[in-house]
Amino acid sequence: MNGTVTVIDRGTVRVHSYMAPDDSLNVTTQLIETPGRIVAVDAQYALGYADEVVAYARGLGKPIDRLIVTHAHPDHFHGAARFGAPVHALPAVRDQIAAQGDAQDPTGTLVPVTDVTPTVGISPGTEVIDGVRFVFEAVTGGEAADELVVRLPEQGILVAQDLVYHATHLFLGNNDIDGWQRALDTLAADTSYDTILAGHGLPASPAVYAELRGYLAAARELLGDDGEAYRKAILERYPAYGGPFLIDIGNQYLFGATTDA
Repeated sequence: MNGTVTVIDRGTVRVHSYMAPDDSLNVTTQLIETPGRIVAVDAQYALGYADEVVAYARGLGKPIDRLIVTHAHPDHFHGAARFGAPVHALPAVRDQIAAQGDAQDPTGTLVPVTDVTPTVGISPGTEVIDGVRFVFEAVTGGEAADELVVRLPEQGILVAQDLVYHATHLFLGNNDIDGWQRALDTLAADTSYDTILAGHGLPASPAVYAELRGYLAAARELLGDDGEAYRKAILERYPAYGGPFLIDIGNQYLFGATTDA
């Protein structure tokens, strides 16, 4: 297996957190295994890694009930069709995905937008799936314009996805550090969750909130009008973090040009 799987066992519920290798931005897919089925959250960027996740899920011997896409960044939905299950998302996220049109995965394979656009809308609130309580929350602003957070209250698990990165450089292309900090403050205020599932990186404890606040403060300090200077400075500040290409992708949005990798 190319990716890394971390299993969180909470009795009747187990979460299999799949992190792609650094060459695919350490993006994560969460496989929430209930007594009779699997609820997948986010679908990978590279189709090969999506296939690896699906093969792992099939090895659990339970059907994939649905795929939930938390936001409209391609690294979280390009592999959606590989899951062979209904794709669920917030209506705003669905519309943002549909507006992007056809795309390609890193190998150049076509990703038709009709194959990956969610077909089932998610409304914020509580849904009981296979006897397990899922709480869906919509967040506006931060890493993306609109994001979905999934809470498993009885298990103490918070599926934060791209509102939380763990030991991985942040994508700042949405240019909303203030919104991201506010979202983190809201998440951190609820201390009933001891396991935080990141959109990039391995599962974390609530200590990850302080780490993220520190990174966002550093980004605010170091960002200027020179993308390459920012890249150099943030890499020096966080030399052990993975996913440095996320800086380059963000810089394309912030500065309009790709910096050297």
